[in-house]
Amino acid sequence: MENLISFKNMPHATVEEKLNDLIATLNSSDINSDNIKSLQHKFNTAVHNKLTEAELIAEFAKVDDDRLSRLEKLDKIELILQDNFVDTKVAKSVAVKRFLELLVPLCIGFVMLTLGLAMIILPAPPYFEMFTIFYFSVNDGFTLMDLISLIIILTGVFTIIKSYFKFANR
Repeated sequence: MENLISFKNMPHATVEEKLNDLIATLNSSDINSDNIKSLQHKFNTAVHNKLTEAELIAEFAKVDDDRLSRLEKLDKIELILQDNFVDTKVAKSVAVKRFLELLVPLCIGFVMLTLGLAMIILPAPPYFEMFTIFYFSVNDGFTLMDLISLIIILTGVFTIIKSYFKFANR
């Protein structure tokens, strides 16, 4: 069984021959139901992990080619479904991963935007203001803390915009 799983780049006919050899060996041996369940679990795991979820969805996306006829598309889908296990759990997990890839940067951007605005609006203690870069009046001006806050705000806005365009492209 381990030899069958370890051959990754074998031609289809060789895999079938190995599978037939395995079936013949199983028919001729005395094994109990626990051994059969263990072998079946190993085999199902190997077959299930043939393509990762993202690769499997990418294979289906490749079928959507305008140059192919409907019959050719159906043939390609049939081949993919014969070689790989697909159910709603796979599709949902890929959709959730893509949604989180878009949602997390968006949330980080809004947190940075809020933090930067709070740093500007809320009063800071004098030792935290550092020094003034540009004076508006004798007692007020643009400080280094304001500059750092603006950089944080612009980084948050950039992250939000980048996340939005990534979402729009999908």
